[in-house]
Amino acid sequence: MGLQGVKAKNHPQQSVNGRGDLEADERYTPRALISELHARHRFTIDVASDPRSPAAKIIGRFWTRQDDGLLQRWDGERVWCNPPFLSIAPWVAKAWRSRAEVVMLVPGCRTEQPWWQTLVEPWRDRGAAPYLLTRFLANRTQFGTPEVPEGKRWNSSPPFGCVLLTWPTQDRPADLSFVDGGQLPLLGPP
Repeated sequence: MGLQGVKAKNHPQQSVNGRGDLEADERYTPRALISELHARHRFTIDVASDPRSPAAKIIGRFWTRQDDGLLQRWDGERVWCNPPFLSIAPWVAKAWRSRAEVVMLVPGCRTEQPWWQTLVEPWRDRGAAPYLLTRFLANRTQFGTPEVPEGKRWNSSPPFGCVLLTWPTQDRPADLSFVDGGQLPLLGPP
C-alpha cells in the first residue's frame, strides 16, 4: 500500500503557520521522571522552566521564558533542561559551551536534524569517559501542560519518544569549533 493521497500532518509542536505553536510547545517534565533524575544528579537549576512545572517545584531554582536561560550563565551548575522543542539547537550548543553538568530532554525522532548530526551523533557514548551520554526513554513521555501541570490527561504525550542527553562533567573538548562553526545560533554567555 502506497502513501499516495496521504497528506502529511505535523504535530502541533512542529509547525503552525511555519513558526510552530508556542502554546503547544509549553510542556512540563513528569514528576516521576524529574524526581528520578534529580535524585541522581542533584540539579541546582532548571534553565527552561515555568513556576507551575513539577521540575521547578522539585529543583526549587529555575529560569522562565522571560529570564531566557540561553542568556544566563550556566557555568558551575548542575543543569536540568527540557528545552522548547521548536528550537532545540541553541540549547544543545549552549550545553556544549557551558562548563556545567547538563541533563537535557529532547525528542528522539530528530536524529536526522543538523543539530543532532553535528552536536550529538559524533560525540555520544564514545570512549571510556564520554563527553556526552544518550539514554533513549522506553515509553512515550506524558508531559504536563499549563492547564494540567502533572500531565494526567488524555493525549498529553507526543507521537514520538524522547532521549536524555547528559554532559556528565563540566569538562568539554578544548576545541569547540564544531559548536561555533557558524551553522548554529549561539546566544549569551556559557
